[in-house]
Amino acid sequence: MDVAEKQLTALNRLIEVVASNNPFYKAKLEACQGLGGFESLEEFSARMPFTTRAEIAEDHQSNPPYGTNLSYPIEEYTRIHQTSGTTGQPIAWLDTQESWNWLLENWKIIWRACGAKEGDVAIFPFSFGPFIGFWSAFEAAAQMGIRCIPAGGQTSLQRLQMIKRYKPAWLCCTPTYALHLLSVAQREGIELTGGPIRNIIVGGEPGGSVPEVKARIEEGWGGARLFDHHGMTEVGPVTYSDPDRPELLRAIHETYFIEVLDTSSGEVTALGGVGELVLTTLGRAACPLIRYRTGDLVKPVSAKGEDPRAIAFDGGILGRADDMVVVRGVNLYPSAIDAVIRSFDGIGEYEVNIDEKDFMVQVAVRVENLSSTRDEELVDQVQKRMRDVFGLRIQVEVAESGTLPTFEMKARRWNVWI
Repeated sequence: MDVAEKQLTALNRLIEVVASNNPFYKAKLEACQGLGGFESLEEFSARMPFTTRAEIAEDHQSNPPYGTNLSYPIEEYTRIHQTSGTTGQPIAWLDTQESWNWLLENWKIIWRACGAKEGDVAIFPFSFGPFIGFWSAFEAAAQMGIRCIPAGGQTSLQRLQMIKRYKPAWLCCTPTYALHLLSVAQREGIELTGGPIRNIIVGGEPGGSVPEVKARIEEGWGGARLFDHHGMTEVGPVTYSDPDRPELLRAIHETYFIEVLDTSSGEVTALGGVGELVLTTLGRAACPLIRYRTGDLVKPVSAKGEDPRAIAFDGGILGRADDMVVVRGVNLYPSAIDAVIRSFDGIGEYEVNIDEKDFMVQVAVRVENLSSTRDEELVDQVQKRMRDVFGLRIQVEVAESGTLPTFEMKARRWNVWI
């Protein structure tokens, strides 16, 4: 049975559960005459409507606190997480033990693809709050026999000291926080070259698939290998770095039905084009998402060595559909700005301010100068690099060191005024 056949079988098994028990999706399936399932994936894509974040938010607001997208009695749910609130009000997400195990199995695929094995040691420097973060990565690793070090409630210096003391080979965090730990280590005189960290798994934001960011992290951590991955609280872990081609994110096609569509027309995006990632969670029946418009922009390419229909994402997650701005005819993505900024060793934090109030969109970047380069010289260098890469003159200014916010989880550097 090929990937498409497995996906269709899993899809119809999911439909069977939600059609009878899930109020949110029963109405959608009834409207598109899909209560009895679908004969092909093409029929499913043609008939089944999208699910949007706005719909989910409205359902939660009308039916607090959990909404109606639940396939089982509330007493059967054992886990609760909530979305980070990056793009709006945080939304609660529930899992039964069965659906949570499905997330863990997906994470085990990622761990194994990155080369982790029983007996390894991993540290997780994040808050372990209601945001799903690396919760599922932590539990999946523990089930695999990896010794897991929780480093919530610690300062960055304390976390670096834990790394020195317990000698984990694996570090799981956001790209931003991996860079932040480097700056703290430099400030405190802690030498990371030759240290225990040999592998870093990042996620939560674009960056891990951006060559400039990847190179800075790997070099700073003494040649450790960096692996990107991406997922969402609502859907679980979806992709991981191709070990042979790190610029690609491979998708877990066994457990997701994946579409990449034009944001305006809804038509399938051709290989090499840029479109919005649309996901169906084939095994998370307790709290499913069916044809969910993630808002993530990706560039699909063929995933060699797999089923002909399988795709990977070149450059990782490029950004979000609502983050992309058009400046004088140029599509500007957060990951592209990040790549330019991270090509400079001496820049700490930064922020991008986009003013859409006037007829002509204006973009300005503020950076922290941690180098010995004079502020004026650094501004000239960054502006020139921006002009070379984008063909745009983007205003750059230096912010006083320590004045820009730092981020442990998802970074929020992209500020838009409309």
